[in-house]
Amino acid sequence: METNAPAKPTTRDVWMRGLSMLILVIGFAVGQWLLNFIALVQFLWLLFAREPNGFLARFGSSLAIWLAEVGRFLRRQAVPVESMARLCR
Repeated sequence: METNAPAKPTTRDVWMRGLSMLILVIGFAVGQWLLNFIALVQFLWLLFAREPNGFLARFGSSLAIWLAEVGRFLRRQAVPVESMARLCR
């Protein structure tokens, strides 16, 4: 029975991971700001229209899920691609 040890990442792999992390950190900061802005707009919408905006609620929920997955990615090795597709719907 042969066991294969995981191969060490190449220098290029490490740099590509660093680049993806940098892009996601910037995206996380923008997403965090956007989520706060959506919460404020939702509050104002509720104040004046007396009912929540369904689109903003769904978008805010999807964005929150994406932010959670980005946070997990920055701790581990998986790419949060599935939630990005949900966010665009």
